[in-house]
Amino acid sequence: MTTTTGPYAPKPGAAPLGRMIAAQVALETRMLLRNGEQLLLTVIIPTLLLVVFSTVDVVDTGTEDAVDFLAPGVLALAVMSTAFTGQAIATGFERRYGVLKRLAASPLPRWALMAAKTMSVLVTEVLQIVLLTVIALALGWSPHGNPAAVLLLLVAGTAAFSGLGLLMAGTLKAEATLAAANLVFLLLLVGGGVIVPLDRFPDAAQAVLGLLPISALSDGLRDVLQHGAGMPWGDLGILAVWAVAGLAAAGKFFRWE
Repeated sequence: MTTTTGPYAPKPGAAPLGRMIAAQVALETRMLLRNGEQLLLTVIIPTLLLVVFSTVDVVDTGTEDAVDFLAPGVLALAVMSTAFTGQAIATGFERRYGVLKRLAASPLPRWALMAAKTMSVLVTEVLQIVLLTVIALALGWSPHGNPAAVLLLLVAGTAAFSGLGLLMAGTLKAEATLAAANLVFLLLLVGGGVIVPLDRFPDAAQAVLGLLPISALSDGLRDVLQHGAGMPWGDLGILAVWAVAGLAAAGKFFRWE
């Protein structure tokens, strides 16, 4: 007797790699956007900083319109909040609760899982940048410069902060990651040239702070968007060094359990 299975016969096996990555990106993005603490870091805080410091004369930015100085810095802060702080905290707790261990045993390769996390960060950043740009334009921002230079800086900044976030999440306990990531966020917000210009700090401090990824990203974006400069190769080089070092260290020392 011949048995026919019809058009809906089961077909065991893993889905194509591209489909698995796309599904994981969609899941990671939904989880990120549904988390109240992550929304506070990625959307509410950057928006409030942009609106408050652009409309209230609190910090002397050295520009006629404060929003021209603040908008590039807040865009850099948005990248840091998502790629570093948010990703470090979320990944740290996934590691603690065994989520990463279970995902690592699935057909999705580990490198593809990390790629999906990075892609979800990029999706979230696009939403952040669109929102902050609309708000900044409503506040009177007049950006200049080459969009390609801005895009390259944002991608390099994302890679740098993502590597550092994954390194922290993969080596520290979840509670330590939560505390350290938030502390670093606050310190870099104050000393990274986001709100307060670096030239307000002592010369010795400026030399050190200028090498930080948040300073390189905010200064690079400001050179292009505020002053209409070409590619800021020095800032891009700093971001590239941080990206290579952070991603290499994360790949070597990340613990899945």
